[in-house]
Formats: sequence, structure tokens, C-alpha cells
Amino acid sequence: MTTLSAAEIARYHEDGILFPFDVIGPADVAAANAALARLEAAPKEIRKGVLSSKSYLVSQTLYDICTRPAIVDRVADVLGGNAMLWSAGFFVKEASTPHYVSWHQDLTYWGLTPEDVVTAWVALTPSTVESGCMRVIPGSHRGAILPHSNTYAATNLLSRGQEIAVAVDEAKAVDVVLAPGQMSLHHVKIAHNSEPNRAAHRRAGFAIRYIAPHVLQQRPIRDTATLVRGVDRHGHFAVEPAPHGELLEADIEVHQRHWREAQALMQAEAART
Repeated sequence: MTTLSAAEIARYHEDGILFPFDVIGPADVAAANAALARLEAAPKEIRKGVLSSKSYLVSQTLYDICTRPAIVDRVADVLGGNAMLWSAGFFVKEASTPHYVSWHQDLTYWGLTPEDVVTAWVALTPSTVESGCMRVIPGSHRGAILPHSNTYAATNLLSRGQEIAVAVDEAKAVDVVLAPGQMSLHHVKIAHNSEPNRAAHRRAGFAIRYIAPHVLQQRPIRDTATLVRGVDRHGHFAVEPAPHGELLEADIEVHQRHWREAQALMQAEAART
């Protein structure tokens, strides 16, 4: 079974987090880590983009994972039946390093409305408390978006060091511990963070973002998405081409057009804050 029960769907909407689910096997985990290694070895001018945004546009391996029924069926359940793949990227912490992710809410920065957006976070290595697994504040998605600030901290894995600018009650935090091949589902508005990796192994996760077709992009950008379940009766997003292999030139050019536009917009937004 790759669909959720009514109780699980209700719990997701109540807590904003649901885990763990076994979604890919050892061979797929190995293939995903190999795809990650290829992206990490890509030329410097494209490396950051293909690692952090719409990684599946340049990798058939990653595209296959993003469209896997074990993931997509559950995503569609929490989104109401229809689902579009909107973006995906990697969060990597090397062993015994200080890098972290500050407390934040994704919807603050993505320009999407309404909030029918979910992230499937797939572990490619053990994601434990010691290795700096994701932590969430259950139920925090049901309140208003909190004020955020840009810290630009050198060891923060977020692009601008985005951080909730008010106190977060960490006593309520839940550790999202995942084994390789397992995923969590979290709401676009839930407050979440992760601590540095104190383990002797790398912590790598593939964060896949899905939206319901009625969601709109409010920022002035030519946004794209891929229908992965159900129907799209709205046409709010341009249709993305599927990749043809692994880091092929034509696929990289498609990706880079979107990445350059997104980066220009992000810099303009940062200048205004």
C-alpha cells in the first residue's frame, strides 16, 4: 500500500508532519547517492543550481525517484488527489562539520499561494539526532507566518541564512529520524530546523517539493512544474520537459534558464529586505 489512511491524513493536517515511510530500496538509495556525486562533481558554474533547485531536470535517476508511486501517491493524498512536482534539491552535511539549518518556514520565501504545498524529505544516509536530522514544531503550520530575518551566517545551509526572528519553543520540537530510503512529509508552513552533524558519517537528504495544481506563483517569475498525479485544470505553471539522461547539455540548459531567473529574483528580493 502506498496510500495514506484517513487517520494519517488527519494527523498530517493536524501536526504538519508525517513519518517515517519506506519509499526506496537499497539499490535506489545507491543510485540516488551516485546521482548526487555526479552533481557535486559538475562544473562550478552549474553545481550550486543543480544541487539546490529542480535537480530532477538534469538527472533521469532523480526524476524517477520524484515520480515514484510510493512517494507520489502519499503526496497526492495530503494534497487532495492531484499533485505537481515543483522543485527538489539536496541538503548535505559532511561528518563532524558545523553546518546547520536555522528555524524557518518555507512558505515565507517561495511565493506560493494557497499553502497546499508539501515536501517529501528522502534520506539517502542515516538522518539521526547525532547527524543533525530535521526537527519540527508540530502544529506550527496552523498559525500565521512568523517574521523572518536574513542572517547570512557562514555555516547556515540556507541561501540567505533565513531565520525566524522570534523565539521558537524548542521544548516542543520533534526529531524526524529517518533511515536511508525512508521519507517524511512536511507542510510548507511548519517551523523546522536541523543541527550540525556530529556523526562520523555524511548526512544527505533529497527534499522534493510538490504542489496542488490550483496553487499560484505570486512572484514575477516564469515558473514551471510537472504533473505527477491526477489532472491539472488550471495551467498556472509551464510544463517541464523530462530529462534525457544524466547531466546532458540540453537538460542543463533548460535547468540553467530557470536557475538564472530565480537567482536574479532572489537577489532583488534580498536587496529590498
